[in-house]
Amino acid sequence: MSREKILNFPSLLDTVQAARAGGLAKVVHCHGVFDLLHIGHIRYLEQAKRSGDLLVVTLTQDIHVDKGPHRPAFTEQLRAEALAALHCVDFVAINDTPTAVGAIAAIKPDYYAKGAEYQINRTEEIIAEEQAVTAACGQMLYVEDLTSSSTLLINRHLDVFPDEVRDYLAEFRTRHSAGEVLAALESIKPLKVLVLGETIIDEYQVCESIGKSSKAPALVAKYISTETFAGGVLAVGNHIAGFAEDVKLLTFLGARDSAEDFVRGHLQPGLELDVLYLKDAPTIVKRRFLDNYLLTKFFEVYIIEDRDLDPAEDEALCARLEQCIDDYDLVVVSDFGHGMMSGRAIEIVSARARFLAVNAQVNAGNKGFNTFSKYPRADFICCNETEIRTEMRAKQAELKKLMRDMAAPIGCDQLIVTRGKFGNLCYSREEGFREIPAFANRVVDRVGAGDAVFALTAMCACKAVPVEITGFIGNAVGAEAVATLGNQRSVEMKTLQRTIRSLLAD
Repeated sequence: MSREKILNFPSLLDTVQAARAGGLAKVVHCHGVFDLLHIGHIRYLEQAKRSGDLLVVTLTQDIHVDKGPHRPAFTEQLRAEALAALHCVDFVAINDTPTAVGAIAAIKPDYYAKGAEYQINRTEEIIAEEQAVTAACGQMLYVEDLTSSSTLLINRHLDVFPDEVRDYLAEFRTRHSAGEVLAALESIKPLKVLVLGETIIDEYQVCESIGKSSKAPALVAKYISTETFAGGVLAVGNHIAGFAEDVKLLTFLGARDSAEDFVRGHLQPGLELDVLYLKDAPTIVKRRFLDNYLLTKFFEVYIIEDRDLDPAEDEALCARLEQCIDDYDLVVVSDFGHGMMSGRAIEIVSARARFLAVNAQVNAGNKGFNTFSKYPRADFICCNETEIRTEMRAKQAELKKLMRDMAAPIGCDQLIVTRGKFGNLCYSREEGFREIPAFANRVVDRVGAGDAVFALTAMCACKAVPVEITGFIGNAVGAEAVATLGNQRSVEMKTLQRTIRSLLAD
């Protein structure tokens, strides 16, 4: 019987309209995640129902829940069934937009009910909801009653994380508060950041595997769709632009097949693009062929003119660097090893950057050739374990020793090594080592995750944030990044703040 209360959104609107036509004058609307239905929710919904004749509840879709990488704990269908089981709830629908604003505008409730705490905690979302209610000629209803937190209850009583992660989070809370971590994020806003590196267009060709060719030992797949994202240094710049107020991106595009319109159309607001052009070369495209069921990769194709800069291109880059580098607090070099960072450019950034953060990535096109040691100085390095072991020519050596040995010759004060499902290992000459477990419990695609981690941790390192907090923020960012396909979206301040609050709720 209760499942009959669960409607799709158009049916909910028809039902509300029919109820009004039938004489039910007052419609009350509630909206939320309701990830773990508890007594606070129940009393809130019961009070809301007492203010009208019909109580409708809209739910945030799973894909729009931004309370952390481990949420929602329960699927949208299960959350809808729990709400529908309550006697006070008349109808439930899953909202098809990220916020409640569209649902409010469509339902036009007489009352829109929120918990009393939102009267004090005036977020952008609450203000937008109030404006939508006013536009729909309704009234806000703030319900006073027992407050609690689904996040707190989930963190305490559900096995969302493995024991080692839960134990680490409990220990971390004894050393650092959520407020301290959030303050570290706020501290990076005033930074002026120059970002350098190769532009890469990430193209995903989604296919359906058909089988083996009858005439050759080849896999045959049927084309389904294509998705294209701004990758490489564009992704790094976009992540940084979501947190710092003044960001410039200096990069090369191909003079041939430049994709410049695409590039300029996929930049975060406020990100200044400074473009140089590679003669007789295309903008780099990395084309990946994926199975549509599990999104696993068949193979990749690089569209690239893999060469060093010619003298004129090198001169143009170095002239641009010498002209602007002194204006920035932080220089972030995202070196993908495809020729942009010439010896002279490296000399300039190493000598003149106020704070220099470097990632020299290992990939199929440069393995064994793109090294950190070509940089005579770096204040901060972020790399993965394969990259540091390749750099140090040490497959089995102790990682902590490798980190100290790599950092010392180039004066690197902070170093973070990302280790996938094992989290990251952080090193500071002042604070020593900190090991932080991974927070991800859903992995869609690892492409771009390292770039997101590098972008945020570089800014934290520049602001002298304690290395454990820097690493914690990095793992929170990484958990967000691996839950999406490639560089489909950039990390946002608001989403990351919610993730941090969720992880540290106690």
